[in-house]
Amino acid sequence: MAAFNRITRNVLHKSPNDVVLLSAVRSPINRSFKGGYKDAHPEDILMPVMKAAVQRARIEPKDVNDALIGNVLAELGFAKTGRMALNHAGFPNSTTFHTVNRQCSSSLQAITHISHAIMVGQIDVGLAGGVESMSRNYGSRGVPTDVSPTLLGSTVKDARDCLMPMGITSENVAERYNVDRKSQDEYAVRSHSRASHAQKEGRFEWETVPVTVQRMDETTGQLTGFEVSKDDGIRHGLTFEKVSTLKPVFGENGKSTAGNSSQISDGASSTILARRSWAEERGLTPLGRFVGTQVSGCAPDEMGVGPIYAIPALLKYTGTGLKDVDIFELNEAFASQMLACIRALGLDEEKVNPNGGAIALGHPTGATGARQTATLFGELRRQDKEVGIVSMCASTGHGVASLFVRES
Repeated sequence: MAAFNRITRNVLHKSPNDVVLLSAVRSPINRSFKGGYKDAHPEDILMPVMKAAVQRARIEPKDVNDALIGNVLAELGFAKTGRMALNHAGFPNSTTFHTVNRQCSSSLQAITHISHAIMVGQIDVGLAGGVESMSRNYGSRGVPTDVSPTLLGSTVKDARDCLMPMGITSENVAERYNVDRKSQDEYAVRSHSRASHAQKEGRFEWETVPVTVQRMDETTGQLTGFEVSKDDGIRHGLTFEKVSTLKPVFGENGKSTAGNSSQISDGASSTILARRSWAEERGLTPLGRFVGTQVSGCAPDEMGVGPIYAIPALLKYTGTGLKDVDIFELNEAFASQMLACIRALGLDEEKVNPNGGAIALGHPTGATGARQTATLFGELRRQDKEVGIVSMCASTGHGVASLFVRES
């Protein structure tokens, strides 16, 4: 017990050099190809979210030294259009811009990199987030086609497996970790049920920013302003009976379906991070602070189990125990890997995704990590809890996990 108290005090101890979050916001998430953003570019979704992050942090755009946006699919890695979006949104040229791609963990990696830049004294304030328009960029851009013949013919299995479709990795996890179809469908229904309850209670309103984009009017054929105000992937009243009728997507004997896998979605997210001393000098009250991140590797052909390795590494790195964590935001790439991770780690399911996850809300890959961070802080506030972990798997075989502590 003495060791537990010592560890907890270390995690909860405040320092002038802490990296604190001043805001964490996201757009509503909509279904790709048919939702509110179906005719929008990723920068259209991101700009209002970046603006809102600054406004809610009660700072000015010029206060932001550097911006880092996670993105997986956009042309040229979103580097040029992202900088254009930053300037168009009112940030000055002194606010620099870059992007990062660590697949599904890209925006969590953005938070981590900006936090590290603050920790070492490179900057005082940064914007970290992510964006994805899978409506516009999904498809051939998700899997490289111009690959070296050396790699395509590689005799190293793990090298070849980096190109394996994510659905096949889900089936591998289900087979190797004994996750049956019934359990996956039950999990999917639970995710939608929790998200439905949360949306009806207005829990997502704290973290979401309404976004107005141009959308094609099906009657006139003209683009017109369209406000997206809520997540549209949640299936209210979804039943096990309905989900269990869906056919497997990856082979007739498979277990992964459109119902128990994450939805292909569009969305954006942003956080403002700052050095605590900088925030205190300006009378700003942080939401909480970033404690640390760990990234762990695993076999590419079962990439979904990455959190099994990353979360223990994070707990060791931060000196915390599993029971110290109040809420886990674990990305629901597939129900198969979620159940494998929950079981292997011995997580309390009541603490995991209390408001549902990507199976119900959607998974705009580059934006998800910072989306989870916003959702985490909203739930920590609602429950009046302190410690939370954001974690996910990432394709080619990674697990990523970050620890946050709420303060207000």
